Amino acid sequence: MDIEQYAWIIWGILGVLLIIAEIFTLGFVLFWFGIAALIAALASFLGAGLLAQFLIFVIVATALTVMSRTIFYQYNPFGNDEEYLTGVDTLPGQIGTVKKGSKGALKAASVNVYGSTWKAFPIDDEDDLKEGEKVEVVRVEGSSIYVKRAARKLHGWRQSD
Repeated sequence: MDIEQYAWIIWGILGVLLIIAEIFTLGFVLFWFGIAALIAALASFLGAGLLAQFLIFVIVATALTVMSRTIFYQYNPFGNDEEYLTGVDTLPGQIGTVKKGSKGALKAASVNVYGSTWKAFPIDDEDDLKEGEKVEVVRVEGSSIYVKRAARKLHGWRQSD
């Protein structure tokens, strides 16, 4: 039994396994190696020798990986120098609705922001927060937010004269 007769089957199985393995990884590299293995399988099926198959695999995998990294780097929608804000860091500047008005010496209230209810305190010495009122998140400290009354203007809309 000559390995060159069955090399295309081995390359094909390797290609499919690498593409399937890509589903379980985060890097998006195995996919290109799987495509390269399938191209090497095609070359083997067409009669290319083992050295040619290996060179085709290496060249195609390298080229696809380099091209994809270049494309992903250039077209990254977040830019490469920007800070990524996630989770709680996105709250400052957001508008919420007071669900339970202020009470107690600290004027604690419950505010709903993005579907989550937060313990909220008015910044500075603002008046009590009233139920149904719109507030803007100023800062987050631990599991509490500090808010101020939201401005009563519509952002992005023309103001009538």
